[in-house]
Amino acid sequence: MTLISRRTALSVLLAGGALAACSTQPPRPRFPDLTYGHLGQFTLDVARVDIVSEYKAPFTSPNVDHLFPTPPEQILRRWGQDRLAATGRPGRFARFVIQDAKVTEAELPRTPGLRGAFTTDQTQRYDGVLSAVLEIREERGNFRAGTASAWASRSRTVPEGITVNDRDKVFFDLIEAMMNDLNAEMDRQIKANLAQFVVMR
Repeated sequence: MTLISRRTALSVLLAGGALAACSTQPPRPRFPDLTYGHLGQFTLDVARVDIVSEYKAPFTSPNVDHLFPTPPEQILRRWGQDRLAATGRPGRFARFVIQDAKVTEAELPRTPGLRGAFTTDQTQRYDGVLSAVLEIREERGNFRAGTASAWASRSRTVPEGITVNDRDKVFFDLIEAMMNDLNAEMDRQIKANLAQFVVMR
């Protein structure tokens, strides 16, 4: 191989390496786990607490909840595990039922024509809904002795050209805000509707 050929080959290799470096995506961000044990537990006068999900993620558009760093349904399960405890009392049990945990994506209209070329539009909206119910049931006859339920809904829009990492941050902020709302409402509902089943420690 001549000196010129060697230089040419080296230039091609260096150029390829530079292009690869430019195309390398930054690492996906790591977000803190959303946990709720620090808020304290409701110790229920029941034999056990069952956590049940009625929500089935479709894993297809317009749903995007399966794309979240941690899917909303998993975070709702974590809430039940962190905040609900049983005394072991026989004859009665609790069911924490996840009814909804979806987030959907909607395309927003964009500014048309020449003006659109100089406008940064909000191009997608994410609409989230969480709902859950806590039931106290008697073993005999599966009779429902009391319920507390909570629902939360929030929306966020994002601009065109948003990066994958920035979108993940939007997803995290959205679920964190919804869970804060649901936690506050469930807290109120348990104290109002299930006080007779809560054991003071």
